[in-house]
This record gives sequence, structure tokens and C-alpha cells, in this order.
Amino acid sequence: MNVLWRTLIVMVRSTLRKRRDGRTPMTDVGRIRLTTLPTDLDILRHMNNGRYLSLFDLGRWDLMIRTGLFDVLRAHGWYGVVSNETITFRKPLLPFQRFELQTKWVGQDDRALYLEHRAVVDGEVYAQAVIRARMVRRTGGVVPHDELFAALEMPHDLPQVDAWIHDWSEAARLPSTRRPAPSDWS
Repeated sequence: MNVLWRTLIVMVRSTLRKRRDGRTPMTDVGRIRLTTLPTDLDILRHMNNGRYLSLFDLGRWDLMIRTGLFDVLRAHGWYGVVSNETITFRKPLLPFQRFELQTKWVGQDDRALYLEHRAVVDGEVYAQAVIRARMVRRTGGVVPHDELFAALEMPHDLPQVDAWIHDWSEAARLPSTRRPAPSDWS
């Protein structure tokens, strides 16, 4: 429930920022300030590893709203889905510690868009995540990049992703939903 309230607050604040400052370019870094709350903690009294990814969703909401992507998705009946994510932890976030959540669209490949999230304290990265996302239609099927970028009125697309991100994405990919994916531990 805690993240639901935070999501609603971020959505309202992002909408107000977009009205005040105008649309943010897709290549900008989104920044929101957060505090590690008691409900974010694990038994060791630092932010739970699973909570980072939940809070990083807030950065995506902020950036989607301020870039105008959210309006385009809603108007066309599209939505984004996360298909892969990886996170690296460097330092723990402690109770009531303030941090900046930074979010940036870092590129694309032929099938997906990629974002990077960082939890930053005093300019220092505490955790970093890379997210692979696809835009899909509510009626079924994937939205091609050229259609998405045209709807966003972007003059050009995002850069290609770094080689290591592409390699990670390929290595972590599961079979298509149209193919079997048996759980075989042998």
C-alpha cells in the first residue's frame, strides 16, 4: 500500500511539473527525491533489495508523465511492460535516509527500450538498475518503435544500447509466450 500512495503522489507531482516546466525531452535524466521509510526496510534495518525495484517504478512514472509518453500510451491504448531487469547494490540505504532517484532512457534495440535507474546519495551511486521494457497494445501485440516515436513526435529515436546491455538481455531472455518454458532443474 505504501508504494501505491507514493505512486499517486509522484504522478500528481510529475503532472504539475510538466504543466509548469513543459514537456521533458526523452533523453533527459528524471530526478525525484525519496526517503527510506520504515516500510522499506528488511530485518537488517536497511532498504530491502526487492523494494529498490518497486521504488524505481516511481522514476519510470515520473519520466513517462513528464516526457508525454504516458499521454501517448493512454491515447493509443498502449502500455509498457518490463521484460528484464538487473540491479547492482553498492551501499545500503538506511532508515530515513534521503536519496535521489535518477532515471534515464539509455537506448533501444530492435525489440525494446532500455532505462537506467540510480539511487544516489550526495552525488554517489548506491544502487543501479537496468530495465528492458516493451510497449504493447491492449488489443494485443507489440508497438513497433517507429510507430511509438512517431506518436511521440520525436525527430529521431534513442541511441542503440551498449553491447553489454544487449548481451545481458539476450542471455536473460525466456522463451516467447507462444513457446513452452518447462521448469526443468536438471
